[in-house]
Amino acid sequence: MSARRPRGPGLAAALLLALCGCAHTRNYPDPAGPRYSGHHAVADPDPALRVVTFNVKWGKAIDTVAELLRTEPALREPDLVFLQEMDSRGVEKLAATLGYDYVYYPAAYHPRAHQDFGNAVLSRWPMVDDRKLVLPELHRFRRMQRIAVAATVLIAGMPVRVYSVHLETMVAIEGPQRRHQLEPILADAARYPRVIVAGDFNNRNQVGRLLTRAGYTWLTEHVGATAALWSWDHLFVRGLTLAGPGRVGRVRDVHGASDHRPVWAELALAPLSRPAGPP
Repeated sequence: MSARRPRGPGLAAALLLALCGCAHTRNYPDPAGPRYSGHHAVADPDPALRVVTFNVKWGKAIDTVAELLRTEPALREPDLVFLQEMDSRGVEKLAATLGYDYVYYPAAYHPRAHQDFGNAVLSRWPMVDDRKLVLPELHRFRRMQRIAVAATVLIAGMPVRVYSVHLETMVAIEGPQRRHQLEPILADAARYPRVIVAGDFNNRNQVGRLLTRAGYTWLTEHVGATAALWSWDHLFVRGLTLAGPGRVGRVRDVHGASDHRPVWAELALAPLSRPAGPP
């Protein structure tokens, strides 16, 4: 009887090859770009301050996403839209179709999507500045980086710092590395009294604890699963509150637009406490 060859190393190599995607990742480590922006904003007839975050798988089903943002009652006429997994063409098309100003930064050229891969902020309020935050800790296999897109939006004349975030997956980094990825966002946001942090965090409990300990309100703590069985897409705020009970949720049926479900909330600007000291 001939001896059977061990299969373990071969299977491990095959898994590693699959995870690497057999393709080259080209990161964009320059904080200044590539950068894309456009000006298409139209007035929002809805007085509610509605925000939406949506990971649109590979940024492909833009027409379906546009229809959701037109017709789905919970998503209709948002003031701010935070998008992940986008390329520049998809962001421009969605912003022009629905009437938004936008800023978009790609993190990398993705070897599986065969296109740029990054985050965007769409706004019906003026955006007065923006930047790309290059996050630490590369994907352990394909060495791809992640980013957050930061912008300052003037809402009723008041500056609100906003972040469209896409952290690395749980397979690709460990818990301490995830905390490390959040540090540039928290450091940048520390200068602003009103902040929205939104996006796909590829995690729930650890990210939720970190941001709540940093003084943020976890608006979407109880919205349920947003990607298959996992609750990964969230909204955190400081200096803002929900506009009322039940003004937060997720949309279950996205008509095939993505493997994620969009999350939304209606917000109000909270009064800021006066600094300590003499008046």
